[in-house]
Amino acid sequence: MIAIWGVSERHACRTLKAPRSTQQYKSRSDGQADLKHRIKEIAETRVRYGYRRIHVLLKREGRAINAKRVYRLYHEMGLQLRKKTPKRRVKAKLRDDRKDATIVNETWAMDFIHDQLVTGRKLRVLTVVDTFTRFSPVIDPRFNYKGEDVVQTLERACKVFGYPKSIRSAPLNR
Repeated sequence: MIAIWGVSERHACRTLKAPRSTQQYKSRSDGQADLKHRIKEIAETRVRYGYRRIHVLLKREGRAINAKRVYRLYHEMGLQLRKKTPKRRVKAKLRDDRKDATIVNETWAMDFIHDQLVTGRKLRVLTVVDTFTRFSPVIDPRFNYKGEDVVQTLERACKVFGYPKSIRSAPLNR
């Protein structure tokens, strides 16, 4: 209104019912572009640093800055640290990426099943399953199992049924 109709600021504000202080407001902040740039630099060079550690580094550089401001800018720029997935979930993801078998003897899955007799003795059963046919070439119960025993049992099964392309040590419920 001031530029087009040539009226005073006071008259234009009164007509629009807007306070004059909004027209006269001048931001006192010096801008945060340099601060954002510095936070981003630190976050890129030190990837595992969060906003608190970045705040400490900025204070060491001599900047008088509040941690809450660093937090706000850190999140505005999307620099939040990713949440690390627990290792058990990482293993589950790797297991999910496996391809299903398409022919006989392509993949065998082996696992131990544990049980306890009435007498208290523990029984371990080595079970091996062809994932394509669901045929079980090995079901071997023993009270004690050593690594050599597993190898010997698998060698005997391979002589009879042929060698698979791969053997997984994984739960059989897949």
